[in-house]
Amino acid sequence: MLVGVLRAAGSSAGLTGEDLERRVAQALAFLRRRMTGDYVVDEFGFDEDFTENVWLPLLRPLYKRWFRVEVRGIENIPDTGRALIVANHSGTMPIDGLMTQVAVHDTHPQHRFVRMLGADLVFQSPFVGELSRKSGATLAANADAERLLAQDELVAVWPEGFKGIGKPFSDRYRLQRFGRGGFVSAAIRTGAPIIPCAIVGAEEIYPMIGNAKSIARMFGFPYFPLTPTFPWFGPLGLIPLPSKWIIEFGAPVETAGLGPAAADDSQLLFDVTDQVRETIQQSLYALLMQRRSVFF
Repeated sequence: MLVGVLRAAGSSAGLTGEDLERRVAQALAFLRRRMTGDYVVDEFGFDEDFTENVWLPLLRPLYKRWFRVEVRGIENIPDTGRALIVANHSGTMPIDGLMTQVAVHDTHPQHRFVRMLGADLVFQSPFVGELSRKSGATLAANADAERLLAQDELVAVWPEGFKGIGKPFSDRYRLQRFGRGGFVSAAIRTGAPIIPCAIVGAEEIYPMIGNAKSIARMFGFPYFPLTPTFPWFGPLGLIPLPSKWIIEFGAPVETAGLGPAAADDSQLLFDVTDQVRETIQQSLYALLMQRRSVFF
């Protein structure tokens, strides 16, 4: 009877009998590893086994069917070794980071994992902080960024932070300030190439038409968004709009030739930060010109 139910469920999901058997076998193998402790968690809390078998599969329906993400320039991400992805941040909720994580893993020939740098608030939140650690995120601090890059990891940062995801809809696709160039300093000290990344589509998932600042202060949030659907429609207002996404990885900005000492040159840090920011901004403008519709 159980076999019949599984086959029916697999058929409704468009899976062949062979695909279903493979997935069931993978799920059982995962459960066995969790029960026996046969998995590794690194010093940052990253659990590759959990990310591969639980976290990414949970995100894929949103990635493939809801946002229908199109990836360009994946060849600009190296097959091995350190690199720093720098992307624009938007969308009221940081879903763009999650979609970038899936995009790199699923479209890169080596299926690389992205180690994301997140804000303090993420790791101070119960459950969310632990889940973020398990799936590869860590605190957006220079020390952590440098340690990860020194270990030849692929790291991603969204320098606009809350200024980017919390900006009003009227400012969509206009990059906010990129901070003091901390990400550039980490890249230079480790000789990691910087890969500019432009994300189109995230701005429209929760159009922020207002900010209830008093409520935000009450809960210690950087902002409290008011959108056309939230909080007016209750929990239904939390469903993101199904915009069509494009994630484009640009040509790397090489830093290896600068030498670690260059990380102390404030003018150089400003120039490289400005170069990366301008590259992303121009890429956004170009992608918007090519886009025929927000949703199709």
